[in-house]
Formats: sequence, C-alpha cells, structure tokens
Amino acid sequence: MYQKQGELLTANMHLIKRGDKAVEVVDYYDPNGAVITINLNPQKSPSDNAQAYFKRYNKAKNSVAVVLEQLEQTKKEIEYLEQLIQQMESAAPSDIEEIREELVEEGYIRKRAQKGDKKKKKDHKPQLERYLSTSGLEFFVGKNNKQNDYLTNRFARQDEIWLHTKDIPGSHVVIRSTEPDEQTLKEAATIAAFFSKAKLSSSVPVDFTKIRHVKKPNGSKPGYVIYDNQTTLYVTPNEDLVLQLKQRS
Repeated sequence: MYQKQGELLTANMHLIKRGDKAVEVVDYYDPNGAVITINLNPQKSPSDNAQAYFKRYNKAKNSVAVVLEQLEQTKKEIEYLEQLIQQMESAAPSDIEEIREELVEEGYIRKRAQKGDKKKKKDHKPQLERYLSTSGLEFFVGKNNKQNDYLTNRFARQDEIWLHTKDIPGSHVVIRSTEPDEQTLKEAATIAAFFSKAKLSSSVPVDFTKIRHVKKPNGSKPGYVIYDNQTTLYVTPNEDLVLQLKQRS
C-alpha cells in the first residue's frame, strides 16, 4: 500500500504543492481508474512526501522479513527442544548426564559447581549402544545429541549405512556395513523408529543412506544433520526386537 501511494505521488507531482494536506489522484493500478485520496504532510515538499511513503514501505517490508526470520528460528528451536524431550524419555543415567552437558554448552542451564571432580578429558568418547542383527551385522545407536554427533561425524565410515526417522526427532543409527542385507536394514530401521518420537506409532518412515551423503551444516544445533540420496522404509517399533538384538550383542 505504501509503495503504491509513493508511486502515485511521484506520478502526480505536478498536482501537489507544499502546504497541501491531501491530494486526489487516479489510481492507475485500478482497472476502473478509481480516484483515491492520499494524505500529505503539509510541512514537506511533494518529493519528500513521496519519499516518506517509500520509507514507510521499506520499514514495513523489513519488519516482515525480521518477523519471518524470527519465526523460522523459533521453529528450529522448538524442533530442537522436542528432540531433547524425546531423548530424555528413553535415556539411561549416563545419557541424561550428556544431555545436561549439552544444555550447559548451549547456554540453556548453568553449570553445576562440583568440588573435587576432575574435568572430563576433551577426547572423551560418548558410549554408543551396540546391537547385533539376526544375520550377525553390528549396528550402533546414538541415544542423545552428543552420541549422535560422535556416531555420525566421527565413528562411522563414509560408505556405511546411516538411518534416521523421516522428519521425526529420533536417534541416529549406523550399520557397520556398506551392503547390509534386507533383514539387517529392517531391524536397524525398527530400532531407529523405537528410539524416536514415533515410538508408539505404526508404519513409521525411516530414511537410510550412506554416511557420505550426511552433512552437518556449520553452526547447526547438536545432533542436526541434512542428507540426500536416501531410501525410505516403513516399520513398526518393536520393544521385544530391541531387547532381543541388544542381548545378542
């Protein structure tokens, strides 16, 4: 609206003089050629009045851009916190401590004062859960973001198979094989679905691809990755299978 008013004032500058409080102009954007009234600041020149409308337009446009950016950031923040909630629901005591460390590092909570405790070594490796498929292939699961980052970005090899629930917060899973059999893929996908927000759902979509196609964007939150060249499996979480494959390991 402000942009149109500025353009109409510019096109009708000859009708305006300093001191005018308003001007009637033909709206050439209207197919019927309607006449509209545009308010003016009598203290400003015709040119300054037009520029004032353009400035208001730019300010409004920039405000919308800022709001949209804030909404996108808020959406990502919600997704991140939902992921942490999902991880807490299936966390062991050691997993919870790593989640606490992450929250401290990300600035969500203050670090607890612990007298006499030695600082953890910087090369501390998160403990991954190991499973053994029915056909004897190893695969590993990250139960929190520290484990997920370590599993996907450091532990896994480039051609090994990575799995994650499609568009659903959940664990990263890596099969220690470049060409796993269908049964192993299905079992690893079932565990990925079990350790996800869709734990109580059926026919859960799980993507799998090679590690080389999984990337962590610079500056992204812990545990966040993007990937391509994926194939999608549909599985139903099964706690009995999780326990069975865990015991085999």
